[in-house]
Amino acid sequence: MGHVRSNDEGWRVMGRRRTAWWRTRAQGGRTPVAGAVRRVVVLGAVLCATVALTGRPATAAGSPGSYGYDKGDRVVDGANSAAHAVDLEPGGTYRSSLSKGASVYYGLHLDATSDVYVSVTAVPPAGTTVAATDGIKVSMRNANGTGCTYQSATFGAGRSPHPVAAWAVREAGKALCKGGGKFSVLVERVDASGSSSDTWGLELTAVSEPAPAQVGATGAPQVWDSASPEAVTGEARRRAGGSGFAGAVAVGQGVWRDDIGPGRTLFYKVPVDWGQQLSVTVELGGSEGGSGYVNRALDLALYNPVRGSVDEAGLSYQGTQRSVALEPLPPVEYRNRYSVVDHENGMRFAGSYYLVVHLDAQLADDFGQGPFPVTLRVRVAGTAHAGPGYAGPAEPRNIFDVTAQDRAAAVTGAGTGSVGGGGDTAMKVLAVAGIGAGTALLATLGVWTVSARRRASTATS
Repeated sequence: MGHVRSNDEGWRVMGRRRTAWWRTRAQGGRTPVAGAVRRVVVLGAVLCATVALTGRPATAAGSPGSYGYDKGDRVVDGANSAAHAVDLEPGGTYRSSLSKGASVYYGLHLDATSDVYVSVTAVPPAGTTVAATDGIKVSMRNANGTGCTYQSATFGAGRSPHPVAAWAVREAGKALCKGGGKFSVLVERVDASGSSSDTWGLELTAVSEPAPAQVGATGAPQVWDSASPEAVTGEARRRAGGSGFAGAVAVGQGVWRDDIGPGRTLFYKVPVDWGQQLSVTVELGGSEGGSGYVNRALDLALYNPVRGSVDEAGLSYQGTQRSVALEPLPPVEYRNRYSVVDHENGMRFAGSYYLVVHLDAQLADDFGQGPFPVTLRVRVAGTAHAGPGYAGPAEPRNIFDVTAQDRAAAVTGAGTGSVGGGGDTAMKVLAVAGIGAGTALLATLGVWTVSARRRASTATS
């Protein structure tokens, strides 16, 4: 795997493709104060219940080992052969696992015309030991067991365990994958000899894309603005990242900031419509103490709406602010799929594009636990236009659309991932509601207690 510098700010990965009522009753013979005390007990219980309902695990979003799986994931086991593989349904999300050295199969029954994408996210447990070359390989296979496409994802030189994803594609027009019927997806774990034997979690998604109603050009666009754009400037707005693809927090054009600790991973999503061009720069702020050098301190990965790897960039760190940008990306067009360049090929449909930010766990050794400020500068240029005009619906529905709701969420940060649900935002809203309810209960409690004491004083005087 080769590295090439990106200006003076960081390095870019070359050759490594990544290819979540109560009621009280007054009873006779009891004083108002006793009634108030009784209400205290009831209200306290309600408040505790509210906290229990709205509270989240002790691990913060993005903390090591706290990947936010989709709440709608169906649990499936991988099979040791294609013949015994459990079928994945387009539009579905699944949760599985992968032991060291394992190769497992998942099945698909496909029509003859749709392109189908299966993305596999590997989630190693916190504290596990991984090598740079550890990761997964995902391949699509026809009924004869012949591979159509494959892609690998590794943890890279930082050797910091974090979620990585790879996708396999059934393109209906490709010779090896033509025709409908039985297909399978093979997921292989790639391990170095010194790696831990821990079992990794897996999250799988299956997406189908219908063919266009009318056949258009079958070549990639030859002309587009490939110059590196200026990074977006302006005051940074704080936007806490999600803990998984399903809980990715929406951002739009602008400057967005969060704090991140070593070993943590943050997930964001950006709505990008047909004809629009995305560019992203990430900055890691300076440290308040410590010294040293971390070769791969921060990693920024871009995934398309089906969680397919598009591009990746990273930077080294010596305690001072550093930044790096993704490779210039073409405007989103259906025809980009005909490009042989990965970061162009992946920009093939509209929808929510995912930005995944990981801070190397080894940063803690030289610079402490932080947290460290991280800033995303996001630009979405160009005028949106109509899509290719699909002959039918995609599964899941509307995954390749950018709606007014998506654009609003990019401003407010609301919403969950475009494949499935179960994001972090809903839980945050619920938590705020719970805290508000608890505050209201405490205020009511205070009024009751004062009133009861006054009535008791009057009764005894």
